[in-house]
Amino acid sequence: MRTIASLFGKSPFVPLQSHMRKVSECIDGVGELFQVFINQDHDSIGEIARRISKTEHEADLVKNDIRNHMTRGLFLPVDRGKLLEILSTQDEIADTAENVGVLCGLKKLPVPDTLKDLFLDFCSKTTECFQLSRRVIEELDELLESGFGGVEAEKVRELVHAVAVKEHEVDLCQRELLRVVFDSEDKLSYTEFHLWLRILSEIATISDLSENLADKVRTTLEIK
Repeated sequence: MRTIASLFGKSPFVPLQSHMRKVSECIDGVGELFQVFINQDHDSIGEIARRISKTEHEADLVKNDIRNHMTRGLFLPVDRGKLLEILSTQDEIADTAENVGVLCGLKKLPVPDTLKDLFLDFCSKTTECFQLSRRVIEELDELLESGFGGVEAEKVRELVHAVAVKEHEVDLCQRELLRVVFDSEDKLSYTEFHLWLRILSEIATISDLSENLADKVRTTLEIK
């Protein structure tokens, strides 16, 4: 694909940013999904889940084009393996977003009132964590221009730290949600109880991967 090849000529990070925009569309879809899931709008849940899956497939096509054009003969100012690690982590985020959509649409899952506010807070913190990691990726061009040092490098380090802080907030929120789910165990069927656990785990994985992504950029920065 000529477009991807030409992007590498500008910066090794521009193709990653192009892929990240598709990943971000998946997360935007998940944000919409959370709202209709809480309202138990099951028709909308299915529609949004299908849209997330379509966007994840589009992200896969971009990912494959990048891998096909990131040949060993291509001169890159950053280690090729590091770029591929970053790309793979972004891909895992999109995959996880699709998983969340699939799980939320598997069954008309009851949402106990005791869960609603805490669940929305958990989801909000998760998407905030991702958006911070996206900002790290968006800063990569400026980081390259600065020679991976100076004010721009410090800005990226601060963003990476902010991702870690937000991921910890997600962890704390998840623990509280798990307590509520276990307290509601007698009001849920066996299937509903375990589906709730799976959904919470997959949502938390988005923030885990976001922190992992930011940390890979920090590692690249320290190597430079």
